[in-house]
Amino acid sequence: MEHYLDKDFFPECLDLAAAVRSEEYYIKMMVAWYFATALAKQYDAAIQFIENKSLDPWIHNKTIQKALESRRIGPGEKRYLRGLRI
Repeated sequence: MEHYLDKDFFPECLDLAAAVRSEEYYIKMMVAWYFATALAKQYDAAIQFIENKSLDPWIHNKTIQKALESRRIGPGEKRYLRGLRI
């Protein structure tokens, strides 16, 4: 994640992660962690996936949960994210 959310970031990475489909817990958790980290590092690009409900509902809600637990996301963004739960 550190390679594709910092200096090597390009928005298509988010599309690739959002396209992952699996019922495996750890795969779903990996996608949720990726998007939670993306919200901390590339908020403007990542928030669109939450606003548009582009993710599986479980991944969507887990992403928000992990983002709310993060110290890297500000209180205003956290307040907004709380209202986007499914």
